[in-house]
Amino acid sequence: MQRTKFFLGGALILAAVVYLIFSSTKASAEYFMTVDEVKAEGASAVGKSLRLSGAVLGDTIQYDADTLTLTFEVAHVSGDNNEIEAEGGLAKVLNEAVNDPTRQRITVVYVGPKPDLLRGEAQAIMTGKLGADGIFYADELLLKCPTKYEQAVPDQASGS
Repeated sequence: MQRTKFFLGGALILAAVVYLIFSSTKASAEYFMTVDEVKAEGASAVGKSLRLSGAVLGDTIQYDADTLTLTFEVAHVSGDNNEIEAEGGLAKVLNEAVNDPTRQRITVVYVGPKPDLLRGEAQAIMTGKLGADGIFYADELLLKCPTKYEQAVPDQASGS
């Protein structure tokens, strides 16, 4: 009898822990999406916590140092790493994305210091929410600038 109570009590505690882990993971999950996927979702993507990736269009970058408001556009880039490699690598894919006027684009607004790596043809990876106005309001902004690193590698290799 004592053993049964102990076993049932342990099982209930284990079930509660599993439930809490599952529910907290599901609630804080962010969906990684491309520009095309966000556009296809339309109104159903509004207000959801999303992670969005795209190629920065350099001529759209505007920064207000007084309000720390950064605005720029990103163009669609595939989220499939195998596809990116098959198309010639990230630098080539980003270059093609910003120079293709037919690619879908989203305007991004971020409030904070302007990152040093923010430039045309950088890959922006942003966490935030899509507003009803179609603008992506980023809370977090990460940038990859592959051309910077690709150019540095031959210099480092020849210098040794």
